[in-house]
Amino acid sequence: MNIYEYIGYTGSILVAISLMMKNIYHLRRINLVGASTFAFYGYLVKAYPVVLLNGFIALVDIYYLIRMNREKEAFSLQPLSKELSIYFDRFLEFYQSDIKKFFPDFDAQKGKGDERFLILRNMMPVGLLVIERQPDNSVLIKLDYAIPDYRDYKNGRFMVQTLSKKFKHEGIKKMIACSSVAAHRKYLKKIGFKEIDEKCFAYQIK
Repeated sequence: MNIYEYIGYTGSILVAISLMMKNIYHLRRINLVGASTFAFYGYLVKAYPVVLLNGFIALVDIYYLIRMNREKEAFSLQPLSKELSIYFDRFLEFYQSDIKKFFPDFDAQKGKGDERFLILRNMMPVGLLVIERQPDNSVLIKLDYAIPDYRDYKNGRFMVQTLSKKFKHEGIKKMIACSSVAAHRKYLKKIGFKEIDEKCFAYQIK
């Protein structure tokens, strides 16, 4: 197998992987790389229909990625009262297996003093937030879950900004989140949390 074939197979594999992704933003990004790679392969072997098709696909991906990044979305954090707890329970039940991947230690039955919020994005319920106030003027984030189709850090950044404004007026100094899941730890760093020990991260409220 020569180097050209390796490039062609790489592009094909990336395109195939992108089509299996639920998150449309990540799908577009990986599909862009795959289509560009496959177009380059077509150019190398002088298969110009392959170049044209995959070049067009890459341009379409670029267009939608730019549009997604520029699009202004409406976010809101809706407190869940006892009257709305049934919706919280149904949400947890529906996404139970996915939640366990990122929050294996979360137990909705514990923590009677927990505050629960629904994250709305363009009026779509896309995530759940559960926090617990601590005696040392800090807040422990016990659950910060986003459904797969909207897992692009925007929810997290909105959550951090909104809670920071809310807690600053209440004298809260920091937010803490703990996780042993690599993907979640990466997410926490991306939205501004700093590692304080092997498992926990903190966000200082200024």
